[in-house]
Amino acid sequence: MRILYAFQGTGNGHLMRATEIIPKLKKLSHVDVLISGTQSQIKLPFDVKYCYKGMSFVSGKNGDIDYLKTFSLLDSKSFIKSIIQLPVENYNLVINDFEPVSAWSAKQKGIPSLSLSHQCAILKPNVPRPSLTDPIAYTFLKLYAPTNEDYGFHFKAYNNKIFSPIIRKEIRNTDISNKGHITVYLPAYDDDKLEKKFSKLGDVEWHVFSKFCKKKEKRKNITFFPVENHKFVESMASSNGIISGAGFETPSEALYLGKKLLVIPMKGQFEQVCNAYALEKMGVVVVKNLKEKRLPIVKSWLEESTAIKIPYQDDTTEILQNILDENTPVA
Repeated sequence: MRILYAFQGTGNGHLMRATEIIPKLKKLSHVDVLISGTQSQIKLPFDVKYCYKGMSFVSGKNGDIDYLKTFSLLDSKSFIKSIIQLPVENYNLVINDFEPVSAWSAKQKGIPSLSLSHQCAILKPNVPRPSLTDPIAYTFLKLYAPTNEDYGFHFKAYNNKIFSPIIRKEIRNTDISNKGHITVYLPAYDDDKLEKKFSKLGDVEWHVFSKFCKKKEKRKNITFFPVENHKFVESMASSNGIISGAGFETPSEALYLGKKLLVIPMKGQFEQVCNAYALEKMGVVVVKNLKEKRLPIVKSWLEESTAIKIPYQDDTTEILQNILDENTPVA
């Protein structure tokens, strides 16, 4: 069976998942890779056959999405052309991690496709979501990358088509310690804003991983690092705690490592609002933003919060084999 594995390149989470899935999937079938979007700060560790501009959100500098820049980068003619020209008919199955070009191409040409993403898990029954669900954002998630079938990843297996997070081998194999620092990954905030806020929170050593930082820079008790995989894993594993956006991969890894966790959902990002809601139900501290009135909550977390540890199993190969068995086209 020939498989096209397609994933979204916005941010680093989809790529991190792809680095675990693609090598295992290639042991089970012939696989080509497609990526769209350009916001990831991590280099690709595998060959990519198709690369498209796609349709990506751009994060701002104040904890939000930069909608002006997002729409300015959208080229609808190029997007439609990519959908038409992608030779998806050369494949028996498309496995899609929230990637719109391959999803719409497969839909247009009648090629079997399935979602394997965190985004599709958010929409499933029994998954915790805020009561005031944004209907526009909910509809957007459903239509962004439509497929024939869907399987999801979430912090818990809320139903039989939702699996626990894929924890990459770098995290599973790292040595865990506590050197006292706090590891920070908040890509929607710029460095000056983070420095201004964290400098008010007492004598704490901060490791801030920033997409705006080109080389390591020390500012008093705050060290800024470029987003680099090995150093980030090392910092998380030896930290006293982790502060991140309410994405999926970094919070999942913090839970696996048994590090206390505080999340700040990106403003206007429905997925992160839902993630924060689910994490809060699990006992994770959630802060709406980094405004002055929220800093006492962060300070209290620094001084008093305890960690939650979840030993997520390494069952990726089994998950993939079961999915392929269920979706192998009948001859």
